[in-house]
Amino acid sequence: MNKQLIECVPNISEGRDSNKIKEIAAVVETVEGVKLLDIDPGKATNRTVITFVGEPENVIEAAFRLIKKASELIDMSKHSGEHPRFGATDVCPLVPISGISLEETAVYAHTLGERVGKELGIPGYFYEKAAKEDKRKNLASCRSGEYEGLKEKLVNPAWKPDFGPAEFNSKVAKTGAIAISARDFLIAYNVNLNTTSTRRANAIAFDIREAGRVQYEGNKISGKPMLDKNGEPIRIPGKLKAVKGIGWYIEEYGIAQISYNLTNINITSMHVAFDETVKAATERGLRVTGSELIGLIPLKAMLDAGDYFLTKQQRSLGISEAEKIKIAVKSLGLDDLKPFNPKEKIIEYLLKDTSKKLIDLSVSDFAEETAGESMAPGGGSIAAYVGALGVSLGTMVANLSSHKAGWDDKWEFYSNWAVKGQAYKNKLLFLVDEDTNAFNKIIEGFRMPKSNSEEINARNEAIEMATKYATEIPFEVMQTAYNSMEVMQAMLKEGMQSSLSDAAVGILCARTAVVGAFFNVRINAKDIKDRKFADEILAKATKIYQETLTIEQEVIAFIDGKM
Repeated sequence: MNKQLIECVPNISEGRDSNKIKEIAAVVETVEGVKLLDIDPGKATNRTVITFVGEPENVIEAAFRLIKKASELIDMSKHSGEHPRFGATDVCPLVPISGISLEETAVYAHTLGERVGKELGIPGYFYEKAAKEDKRKNLASCRSGEYEGLKEKLVNPAWKPDFGPAEFNSKVAKTGAIAISARDFLIAYNVNLNTTSTRRANAIAFDIREAGRVQYEGNKISGKPMLDKNGEPIRIPGKLKAVKGIGWYIEEYGIAQISYNLTNINITSMHVAFDETVKAATERGLRVTGSELIGLIPLKAMLDAGDYFLTKQQRSLGISEAEKIKIAVKSLGLDDLKPFNPKEKIIEYLLKDTSKKLIDLSVSDFAEETAGESMAPGGGSIAAYVGALGVSLGTMVANLSSHKAGWDDKWEFYSNWAVKGQAYKNKLLFLVDEDTNAFNKIIEGFRMPKSNSEEINARNEAIEMATKYATEIPFEVMQTAYNSMEVMQAMLKEGMQSSLSDAAVGILCARTAVVGAFFNVRINAKDIKDRKFADEILAKATKIYQETLTIEQEVIAFIDGKM
């Protein structure tokens, strides 16, 4: 079972005093096992988004400590800012990251809220998936009236807090209230306009956001809102689902922005929200100059944006992850107001395993590591790396062909091959390190104690399992390198003829990877006690080996015929 991880994204009502912000954020790291990922302050909004991640119990403890510290350092009676707010820690959403459902996360939200109400005396509401009644699901409803309306709201039976005191006492006057939720990943995303007009920014927000705008009899200034049979205002829906938005003026930047919450990026992505905003702004005589990401974003959202803009340009999608992110940043103008560092803004990069990997070494350092006295990396890792180089050549030919003048109508054909090539390359690069890891598991098995029969049996079983795995990994290298040959074969026949030799070298590298990995399969399989397993994997490996040699001879004959 995957380790349970949740993300917590509290928004505190302080964005100007850096010392206070640091002091509040610092308490997160006093809880073991919790990683502070991001601190994103905004001066005009006077609000800071803090992001941290960890196992649920630890995250709840860190969130409690943060809420407590914020309540001590922030006085809501003296607060002002552009963003809607009603508390020192205004909102505290919990987001499932891995190994945990949204429903399970909601239970932790309830635990946190009850503790905040009981121990800190802060009133609050549960919203989104943690909401205990339908009218409280929407954050805007829970926060309506904001801080200034709390005195009346807390004593209103219809809005009795879910936790904490139902009164505006002297303590609550300082701390305000809090909204706690369990929700899906939300992207806080602002689009920049070449205007200072909040009214015009709002007009675009109403065009785009799901809630749209209220319909009036006549016009908004002189007319009355049109009501439905239940007496509720009739709304003209906006263009995009799962989008909330308002317009505001940001003095810090001297521009108006549309501030979006993208509540489900599977329904409306960042790049679609951006493009629709561009269209709406253009229709109103305005221009979008860029955009701003508040907090963090999943890697997939950035890669999807890169693919979206590459497709619009009819460019190959089979380029590196880093290049796709660069395309996304420039296309969305995410660096319009300040530099955008993917390593600090993409959640997977912040959670990335920082342990030393072979594939992170420079080419020369990798060679030196291989040439050293250690037995690893050995032939299996090198075979996988040679295979990665081979399919990289095939992918290069596909990308070059997709961009060749006069072949514009075939760009998608070559793009598809390049995407396949990238997938093979990434798998082989993973196997570079995994082959070394598999070898190390055998060494660990041999180092296990053997002072009695129980220890000897456990040791033998560990060695057997490790040896099987150390046979399966080079077999996987064989399969992947063999399958990757399809990219080079396609490019030999359909790609740029000036790159024939590149595709051919790619085939030879793939062939070397298959043969080299086959040697490793054989040498490891001979030590496996389970001979049925060994014979089966050897039979499959031998078939791949023979088919690879046939392809090699066919390619050499093809190249000889062309040259």
